[in-house]
Amino acid sequence: MFKELGQFASLLKEAQGIQGKVAEAKERIANLKCDGEAGGGMVAVTMSGAGKILSCRIDPALIQASDKEMLEDLIVAATNQCFEKMVELQAKEMQSITGGLNLPGMSEMLGGLGLGK
Repeated sequence: MFKELGQFASLLKEAQGIQGKVAEAKERIANLKCDGEAGGGMVAVTMSGAGKILSCRIDPALIQASDKEMLEDLIVAATNQCFEKMVELQAKEMQSITGGLNLPGMSEMLGGLGLGK
């Protein structure tokens, strides 16, 4: 009985350590930035780890071409690429805490950060 209590206390202490690491990872994730591009770099989007679009750069040649539909498609493609990269970066950051274990609730945790799949 006392052995199990000792194991439980050890597990509880380890869980508290993981909570601290998760808090640190959330802070690192919030400071992440990534870029997505489309049209050979003619449209570029930068996103924060919190899922906010920080910037959208459009090559002036696209604006001069006045192809509104193509420009809209490239903006969507660049944004989606950036989003996918950020989800991967966040997952890698969280896996660094868990040692690569696929823990239950990890997707929900990433979703809480704004970018879970």
